[in-house]
Amino acid sequence: MGLTEVVRHAPYIYAQYRKLVASIQRERPDVAILIDFPEVNFRLAKHLRRLGVPILWFVSPQLWAWKRGRLRLVQRFVDRMMVIFPFEAAFYRARGVDAEFVGHPLAKLPLPTISREEYATKHGLDPAKQWVALLPGSRQREIEKNLPEMLRAVASLNLEAGRTCQVLLPVASTIDAHWVRKQFAIRERAEDRSDHGPLPRIITVDNARTALFHSRAAIVASGTATVQALTIGNPFVVVYRVSSLTFALLKRMVRYPVEIPAECDGDGNLPIAMANLVAGRRIVPELLNRRFTAANLVAALRPLLDETPEREAMVAALAEARARLLPASGEDPIRRVSDAVEELLQSSAAGVPRTSATNV
Repeated sequence: MGLTEVVRHAPYIYAQYRKLVASIQRERPDVAILIDFPEVNFRLAKHLRRLGVPILWFVSPQLWAWKRGRLRLVQRFVDRMMVIFPFEAAFYRARGVDAEFVGHPLAKLPLPTISREEYATKHGLDPAKQWVALLPGSRQREIEKNLPEMLRAVASLNLEAGRTCQVLLPVASTIDAHWVRKQFAIRERAEDRSDHGPLPRIITVDNARTALFHSRAAIVASGTATVQALTIGNPFVVVYRVSSLTFALLKRMVRYPVEIPAECDGDGNLPIAMANLVAGRRIVPELLNRRFTAANLVAALRPLLDETPEREAMVAALAEARARLLPASGEDPIRRVSDAVEELLQSSAAGVPRTSATNV
């Protein structure tokens, strides 16, 4: 993440890309399965199309949110688009692309089976206390920007009479757990001189889904983790912080098509949490940039920790949104993609011509 990091690794990345292009030209695959990653995959698609290789794309780039001009590349190069969010299929089909909603793989995963008592014993937790999961992101920069305010919020909640929350912090495989614990020590020394109270006890764990499953509520940085939280079904609040300039640029860039009903908040921000986009309405709070404060987090979290109408309504809304991530056929998403690959291979072998998409 960041310009200097990209520049430093650019020679290696480009060398690997050229190796891949050479391999495609040498081996000429029978079919290509491109997964997300538009910055590289659109370039590969050009080489594949020149060789007449059928292309199936699984997990759509978010063309429906920004850079919609790249839709022309999908129309030109992609034979089958297999999408994991229901509104994406309608978006593509209305624009001449052969698209199919196959369901989200996370929605088909079984819920964790470990009991609360077993989980508490494994991690040294008190099962009588409320557990709050914090998912600040999977990169160091995200954690540095998001975690401190999350911790201040839980510390403030623990100052309230009769409430003691313990914190579960899943550490992504991309992050050094020792570095994360070092951040706690730095933050704890700083919080000793703050008005938020001492930091709560923080337990690092290695599985986000299980932490979300056993937590009373969660604070989740915007991204794939919000889909994990949606499919688990416990209440959560979405947060994120970027530079003011980046936020202003993104605010101008993001525009949703008619297939995604979305209303701006009081600051003119469109929803970004996938739970809200899938539901077609705001079912989880979003605290972005200047709204992302400990005080606002406490106000959003408090009703989700107790037995309240707000908690009950969110749990019901999340269950409804999760159901929308399941295909009507009930088929496993990965199995359906595999079947589509075979269909594409059979069509190619039979010499069925590719249908050209209409540019819309």
